[in-house]
Amino acid sequence: MLRRWQFWLGIIISLAFLYIALAKLNLGLVWETIRRANYWWIVPGVTVYFVAVWARTWRWHYMLRSIQAIPLSRLFPVVVIGYMGNNIYPARAGEIIRAYVLKKKEGVSISASLATIVVERIFDGVTMLFFVFVVLPFVTLDQDLRHVVILSSLLFFAALAIFFIIAISPRRTKMVYDWLIDRFLPERLRGPIKGFADRFLEGLRSLRRPRDMAMIFITSVFVWLTETVKYWFVMHSFQFVVSFFVLMLMTAVVNLATTIPSSPGYVGTFDAPGIAILEGFGVPGPLAAGYTLILHAALWLPITLLGFYYMWRESVTWKDFGIAAASKERETTGDIFG
Repeated sequence: MLRRWQFWLGIIISLAFLYIALAKLNLGLVWETIRRANYWWIVPGVTVYFVAVWARTWRWHYMLRSIQAIPLSRLFPVVVIGYMGNNIYPARAGEIIRAYVLKKKEGVSISASLATIVVERIFDGVTMLFFVFVVLPFVTLDQDLRHVVILSSLLFFAALAIFFIIAISPRRTKMVYDWLIDRFLPERLRGPIKGFADRFLEGLRSLRRPRDMAMIFITSVFVWLTETVKYWFVMHSFQFVVSFFVLMLMTAVVNLATTIPSSPGYVGTFDAPGIAILEGFGVPGPLAAGYTLILHAALWLPITLLGFYYMWRESVTWKDFGIAAASKERETTGDIFG
């Protein structure tokens, strides 16, 4: 029941964002823009995008090394399958799928790998905000976007601070959650939940040293700069030019927006803010819409197709996906998160 509500809520939110983005546009002109695009520019864009995926893999390898050293060649398919899962399942279930496949292939605890994935997402959010602050001297933000940036900054930096405090004080953190679990939960749940918390805490080791945090942040900046280069390449398929700083701002805003619950593949939540950013910098609406929709497809399709290939090569079945997605609702029972 919960998953059905999540799915339909995501569909409704996506449709609302698409309506906001496209209702005022002449869809015939949008289609004409898409039809006349020079799609050869997408080829180098996709190539650069997979460099970013490889950098994401290295970042995760770096974060996992204190738990278990896994070669990049074995970790890359797991990352790709996880991103495919995000594209075809709602509520970012691909993150759970990635942790599940890693456990199946390498024996790493799902709880510990989930902790590293949560840290990844926090650093991605911090990097997006860093992009916004970098471009502020070169672009003008409207009042609503400034409010979103301020709120997002408070949320992401607060989350990073909390995780950092937890990571550098593991004994004290364990004492606190052990006391809370013993005091407020039934005895039959205490063991499994303590085990989950212990393994999750283990996954935060990469935050205990400033050097590791710096490396994670530097890698995150490289990942998102590389992805912005894809935005730049795809822009050349269309008849407009904006500065790289505007594309950095677009990268930051659309990826912050995709944290809003939506349908699989972030339909609408990616497109509406992307179109709005470009229109704010003088790109005509139909041209901004055509570019954003094709960019979204160019981000979605290649990683999804490669994910299907690795799913077949690594003998990952749809049943595994179903188990992983369902496990999101049972993450505190201890039956899967061992």
